[in-house]
Amino acid sequence: MVVYAADHMTDRPQARQLLAQAIREQYGLFPLPAVETGRRGKPFFPDYPGIHFNLSHSAALVLCALDSTPVGADVQIVAPRRPITVERCCSPDERAWLRGRGDNWDDFALLWSLKEALVKQRGTGLTFPVSAIAPPLPTGNESLLAQDGLWFRLYQGEGWRGAACGLTPPPEQLLWRTLPEEKNL
Repeated sequence: MVVYAADHMTDRPQARQLLAQAIREQYGLFPLPAVETGRRGKPFFPDYPGIHFNLSHSAALVLCALDSTPVGADVQIVAPRRPITVERCCSPDERAWLRGRGDNWDDFALLWSLKEALVKQRGTGLTFPVSAIAPPLPTGNESLLAQDGLWFRLYQGEGWRGAACGLTPPPEQLLWRTLPEEKNL
């Protein structure tokens, strides 16, 4: 698995530009192959069933994960939420985990990224109740987690948190790229 990242996104189509750059670098494919979406919204390359990808963007940040098996990725800007959000979206164990870590929004963004990466890897999308989506919770400062045959990697930076999930361990380092200027993919 490889995970690409970019910041300074100003327009949503730039996320696809990062995907195009990653596909070109990893597989030598140009232009970007046709993309379709599955029944529950997971994107895929119909002409390249052995290449799996997932994209996520939040504000100016973009993550793009690629692998030969299904992957999920998510990035979240850290921002305060209404307290009811935690009650509705987190299981009792997750709420206890958040309290134990000081009830800060950094950890909520990390937890939300883990949940999204998990459902994106599975291809199910967010299901309700969201509190039933149960990713592994870090017990310390580890960045690599495992659960039910899946690997999770945690990523973080100033004001953001992210996660990638797959059947193979996500890399420790993100491959940071500058978003291309061209619009032709």
